[in-house]
Amino acid sequence: MQRTLNRSLTASLGLIAALAAWVALSAAAQAQQVLIMSEERILRESAVGQHIASELERIGGEIQAELEAAGQPIAQENEALNAETSALSQEAIQGRPDLMQRIQQLQQDAAAFEQTRRRRQQELVATERAAMQPVLQALQGILQQIVEERGANVLLDRSQIVYANDAVDVTDTAIERLNAQMQTTPVNRVRLPEQGQGQQQQ
Repeated sequence: MQRTLNRSLTASLGLIAALAAWVALSAAAQAQQVLIMSEERILRESAVGQHIASELERIGGEIQAELEAAGQPIAQENEALNAETSALSQEAIQGRPDLMQRIQQLQQDAAAFEQTRRRRQQELVATERAAMQPVLQALQGILQQIVEERGANVLLDRSQIVYANDAVDVTDTAIERLNAQMQTTPVNRVRLPEQGQGQQQQ
């Protein structure tokens, strides 16, 4: 009988402890004022974000035109060599020093062009990063201000959560304040250094 009472008492105490822990956890969750925002939408829909996107598109077009101009002679030489060697055997080609020299030069030019293409892609990424830096700094201050005004202590990006009530979404407010603070920002093309050169902007 005594053992039964002890077991019942232990079970009751365990249940009370679990209930107390759940209540404490719920209270802590309620004390956490959580806000959410979408950085991706802020940068896409804000005036300065759209300005940067437009400038990057323009710079990307310039880069594409440069690459097409640089690649055209390589493509032409490749077509010419294919036409000249299509009827020749491998042994006949190897017996032609002039053709072998042109083939070797074409391979070198193609490799150099590929390096240039990759560098231009990296330059476009670096250009975007440099242009976004002052915008992200301004946005950080705006979000900090909103958090303080709302009395919140947690700010999450929408990409990190499954569901949130629109009432705690401050994206629109952040866009309005960012638009009021800045409409444009310099978007200067970054040129990555060649060997022995420093990074340049223009």
